[in-house]
Amino acid sequence: MKGAVMVCGTSSDAGKSLVVTGLCRLLARRGVKVAPFKAQNMSLNSFVTPAGHEIGRAQGAQALAAGVEPEVAMNPVLLKPTGQRSSQVVVNGAPIGHLSAADYHALRPRLMDTVLAALEDLRTRFDVVVAEGAGSPAEINLLEGDIVNLSLAHRAGMPAVLVGDIERGGVFASLYGTVALLPEHLRAHVRAFVINKFRGDPALLGDGPSELARRSGVPTIGVLPWLDGAVIDAEDSLALRAFGRHRSGPPVADALQVVAVRLPRISNFTDLDAMAVEPGVAARLAEDPAQLAGADLIVVPGSKSTVADLEWLRASGFEAALATRRAEGATILGICGGYQMLGRSIADPEGVESSSPRTDGLGWLAVDTVYEPDKTVRQRRGRAMGEAVTGYEIHHGRPLTDTIGWVELDDSYGSERDGAVSEDGAVAGTILHGLFEQDGLRARFLEAVAARRGRRFVPAGVSFAAARASQYDRIADLLEAHLDLDALSGLIAEGAR
Repeated sequence: MKGAVMVCGTSSDAGKSLVVTGLCRLLARRGVKVAPFKAQNMSLNSFVTPAGHEIGRAQGAQALAAGVEPEVAMNPVLLKPTGQRSSQVVVNGAPIGHLSAADYHALRPRLMDTVLAALEDLRTRFDVVVAEGAGSPAEINLLEGDIVNLSLAHRAGMPAVLVGDIERGGVFASLYGTVALLPEHLRAHVRAFVINKFRGDPALLGDGPSELARRSGVPTIGVLPWLDGAVIDAEDSLALRAFGRHRSGPPVADALQVVAVRLPRISNFTDLDAMAVEPGVAARLAEDPAQLAGADLIVVPGSKSTVADLEWLRASGFEAALATRRAEGATILGICGGYQMLGRSIADPEGVESSSPRTDGLGWLAVDTVYEPDKTVRQRRGRAMGEAVTGYEIHHGRPLTDTIGWVELDDSYGSERDGAVSEDGAVAGTILHGLFEQDGLRARFLEAVAARRGRRFVPAGVSFAAARASQYDRIADLLEAHLDLDALSGLIAEGAR
């Protein structure tokens, strides 16, 4: 099989990422060398490639589903929102600056050559490229200068599948209206519809799909049932409602209570899924300080705007609530931005992330953070709590501590210590994301959390990697059972060179 296909959606969260992930897994299981691609992604969840490039987390997950190494060509443009109208712009895996929405709108057309070059590179090395659109392809106010949806499909000669979310209602109007709004040269690229998240008997759709095809000229090639518990590494906070669904069943009785603070600018919150995979853990998010009640472990996660989220933490009452839970025996863990908040100070003399030259941290860890213009993006290896670990760094803030870190790093970047622990052992932090995906470390850490509360935690021996792989297979199985694969193969062939 050779070719390419684009997957668009009638709206955000219609299921584009899920369908692309499932297709990558399904084709890989059939012996096809397949690569995911998203020209432009907007996400605070990112993935660090082995080569040290930053790409969207969803594309990293899709590559893993395809059984290939994530690489920067799979997501050449990444936008990381820093405010209501501004983003850090990452091009070919490295930041080029913080731009307002207007400035990026002016820059975007000039990025089309970058996007096309990345797509062409993948197409020369892979049998099939499955490209993902963004939002809706019929945002008529954004069509001029579009580099991620059907304008790209037109330039690259790719057919497109349009996914509609029936869970929200109005799916036929959404599918038909999307096509109707498109200019003729882009409309011609929409070659099939897929209805997603359907609950119940497909017969209830009646002649809706056939009538839709008669009116639009576009056939429906699949109705995907609602897949309970489906979760992939997500692009944005819309997916936080799926937090904890990597587990294979409900938590056990008397489970450890793990609560993560839902910061306004929370980033790389996929760290939390690794905790939730344990049957002996009940994981949840807290948007209000009262929701920390009963917590055994409280996670202060990463943030794209650390100082702003620290100010929110104080103003919303979380600082006092964290101190209370600490006194009750709960463990507090800070990851990346959360780690910096738990330290003594955050200095940003060059205004890399905030307008405040210096901000007092919570003061619970002997750490002072200094923000630097150059961004650190790299994978790391080492040991922690007697267990081999891997993780990744992705930050501007450089933590400086006068204590010996609890993570021993030893790799091609050098030998050093990361992280800090308070004298009473109640507060810990690390700059590294992804540590708790390592089953051994997760078990040792949760055992220590339970011991501080006078409890006992027994690791179930579950594998996070296996749990994530099983999700990919579940999605692939769903597509295999409910898509017209012959029709899909024909579309992919249309996108052949």
